[in-house]
Amino acid sequence: MTDRSRTRPSPRVWAVLAGVLALLGLVAVLVAVTGQQRAPQPAAATAERPEPSTPADPSPPGRSSAPGPGVEDPVTGQAAEPVAAPVSVSVPSIGVTSDLLRLGLNDDGTVEVPPLEPDDRAGWYEPGPAPGAVGPAVILGHVDSAEHGPGIFFDLGALQPGDEVSVTRADGTVAVFAVDRVERHPKEEFPTIDVYGNTDDAQLRLITCGGDFDSAVRSYEDNVIAFATLVGTRPA
Repeated sequence: MTDRSRTRPSPRVWAVLAGVLALLGLVAVLVAVTGQQRAPQPAAATAERPEPSTPADPSPPGRSSAPGPGVEDPVTGQAAEPVAAPVSVSVPSIGVTSDLLRLGLNDDGTVEVPPLEPDDRAGWYEPGPAPGAVGPAVILGHVDSAEHGPGIFFDLGALQPGDEVSVTRADGTVAVFAVDRVERHPKEEFPTIDVYGNTDDAQLRLITCGGDFDSAVRSYEDNVIAFATLVGTRPA
């Protein structure tokens, strides 16, 4: 007969095993919480700016919804045709390719954002200029969501000056932009004029959320903004 007392773990061994399993469970929880991906964050904007006469907010100034006029192509030097609406955006350096939704204004005057969906897409602020027209075209996208994970602009903060952003338009042309800078601003100090203010040339702004997540209000504290300038156009 087998001596089962030699093969069955003692109460002390069971206690040790239970403690190890509990410790592993705690480690797994910690890894799950602290090991989540965090979006790349550019340095916070530190340049001194004139004090605004009114509080800064993300609401753009009123604009016509008509596409903006054409701009002289910086490569050919020829006047461009009126600019067609954008249909997709590509940012190769961060692996972004997205069809573009059309966004307007909410009832409170703030800019709409794309819906949170598994197939996350960026959106063009339609009341503003079309990409490639004179003025600042604006494209918005989510950084992430608790339900669906990283969003279309998760890596926006990793962009570097000179990186390419291309926007395909409904007429089959592609507006090509080069990133000038990437900034992070507290939402309560959103640089409205820098983002939506008039410009003499064709500009592009890519916007997402950034900074720390405020669980009390279920929102990120900052915005990450990439500023870019048109450098040319080409066929799709």
